[in-house]
Amino acid sequence: MNLLKKFLFFTFIILLIREKVYPQDFPCLLPVQVSTLTEIKLTLIGHFGEVRKARPGIPEHLHTGIDIRRPNSNYDNEPILSLAPGRIISLRDDGPFAQIIIEHKLDHFYHFWSVYEHIAGISVTIGEQVLAGKPLARFMNRKELEKYGWQFDHFHLEILKIKPRPIKPAFELPYYLYQTYNLECYSREELAYYYYHPLEFLGNYLQVNKNNNAENDRTSRRAQYSNSPDQ
Repeated sequence: MNLLKKFLFFTFIILLIREKVYPQDFPCLLPVQVSTLTEIKLTLIGHFGEVRKARPGIPEHLHTGIDIRRPNSNYDNEPILSLAPGRIISLRDDGPFAQIIIEHKLDHFYHFWSVYEHIAGISVTIGEQVLAGKPLARFMNRKELEKYGWQFDHFHLEILKIKPRPIKPAFELPYYLYQTYNLECYSREELAYYYYHPLEFLGNYLQVNKNNNAENDRTSRRAQYSNSPDQ
């Protein structure tokens, strides 16, 4: 009997790790200042799974995240926000490829990682614990876009199922400690193994959706009670 219990327990753990099933009450917030998920707009070629053509030194691959457009006309300090509580595990601040990676850990089994790239004005530090909605950085301003190119008038968001790969930091980037798999996904199977679809993930775990669903449930129960023939 004990062997059966152990077998069932380890089978359950393996399924959790492989499928990355998360508790339904895990809260997420939107990473930009909009009210609803449908207000998030993507660039023309910024969709998840978009085929990115080969270029010198980089083979054709699938886009591993989404490129979120600036939500308004604020070109001074439009913030980029943490979508969930977590810890900063990697930072690079080298122009247009500046990047933050956050590890989100609910307990020993529930992990995911969010990545924010093509950002500026980083306002967090390595090892810092952040809350959902914490300003991490901002969209590039006009001066930076003139310098690096207006193709960076967005930020790139990834949500990983698998922990990013540790790397040896360079002298000029001492806190760039992890690398994602953004140039290594050549098939839909590889993409699904490493990454969540960010919009689908947010749709499932967005806090406002949960609040609305809970309110709808309460409203439904009140309606059922008020329409009861016993009343």
